[in-house]
Amino acid sequence: MLPQANRLRHWRDFKAVYQKGIRRYGRHLTVRGLRLPRIIHEDVLSSDNSQLNRLSQPPTRIGISVSQKVSKKAVVRNRLKRQIRAALRQLLPRLKPGWYVIVGVRPNALECEYAQFLQELEQLLVDAEVINGH
Repeated sequence: MLPQANRLRHWRDFKAVYQKGIRRYGRHLTVRGLRLPRIIHEDVLSSDNSQLNRLSQPPTRIGISVSQKVSKKAVVRNRLKRQIRAALRQLLPRLKPGWYVIVGVRPNALECEYAQFLQELEQLLVDAEVINGH
């Protein structure tokens, strides 16, 4: 499981990402991302001007979408979701804050292994500028 703070759950958020977000396509996966606007907090306790208007971002939230076009069997779709969640857990510390991300699975992903998911997901997130490339 992903941490609760990093889960994209509400249909409004999914809808916003699908309508306004950027898209990056891979062979087995599709990544859609929407950058959230920065929130300005005024730190009352600080007298230093550099910390007075501190910019902070909410944590990146991630949703996974596996269509019935991929497989009619829920067992297969859930296995794919578990593999993608495990790959995302490894990449979570490197994600920039302030993004909504949806990972979509394409129908040819059935033959894909975990290592391929991890590599392709990392490359797509780098392309979308959700994580920094090396």
